[in-house]
Amino acid sequence: MPVQSFSRVADAFWRAAAYCLHPRVIALSLLPLLLAAALALGLGYFFWEQAVAGVRATLESWRLIETLLGWLSYVGLGGFRSALAPLLVLALSLPVVVVLSLLLVALLLTPTAVNLVAQRRFPLLERKRGAVFVQSLLWSLGHAALALLALLISLPFLFIPPLVLILPPLIWGWLGYRVFAYDALAEHASVAERRQLLRLHRLPLLGLGLLTGYLGAAPAAIWAFGVMAVALAPLLILVSIWLYTLIFAFSSLWFSHYCLAALQELRQSRSTGAAPVELLTPIPSLPRQEES
Repeated sequence: MPVQSFSRVADAFWRAAAYCLHPRVIALSLLPLLLAAALALGLGYFFWEQAVAGVRATLESWRLIETLLGWLSYVGLGGFRSALAPLLVLALSLPVVVVLSLLLVALLLTPTAVNLVAQRRFPLLERKRGAVFVQSLLWSLGHAALALLALLISLPFLFIPPLVLILPPLIWGWLGYRVFAYDALAEHASVAERRQLLRLHRLPLLGLGLLTGYLGAAPAAIWAFGVMAVALAPLLILVSIWLYTLIFAFSSLWFSHYCLAALQELRQSRSTGAAPVELLTPIPSLPRQEES
């Protein structure tokens, strides 16, 4: 990533961190958290037993797995046998929790985050409304489905130790990049401007999404309790949703600061007759509008 692009990402980073302390952001971050927690706990209450029973029956129908579980019982690890099915249900539920948290933040918090950044940093930035809410919703849902499909396809590779630390963050990073960058530009950029910015700033935005993906993968570490995770599942689910909501709220502000600054720079270059900013060609920095 060029030095100039790195400075833009870093500038957007510290601004997003500061905006996370804004009372409006804190208040609105609770809404996705409450909705996701209520939905997750509701589904767990009504379908947990059926899901565990279904996974256990499937495992017992596989001769190799049944032989392995019998051996574990023989050597005194019968507790793992009883906990395997619930652990698998939790592992399969985690990607759904991640996607649900990201979508709720994108749909409920990102518009407010974009408006807050625009009002405080770019009050004169024209709103060309290149995408409406329905378009953003369909865009987010479509990419979420592709991310879940990619994760499903990559499941066999997750048993290879190095790949389990690489593939999920890459998938979540790609999803965050595609969703948050689109939503950050939906209100202010025209369709042509959005496409141009996503092309010119593809590498920095992908890098920003990758960092977001690794931040989003961090909460999975709280499930490293092994068999104890089954007993602590309701608490761990709530903590996971809370952490994912905080991370994706920060990511939404990060993309908003970066994308709106890039949009303003693009329009300034047009008004002065300069060539569009190419990321691989250094240019003199343009004055920024001061925050109020």
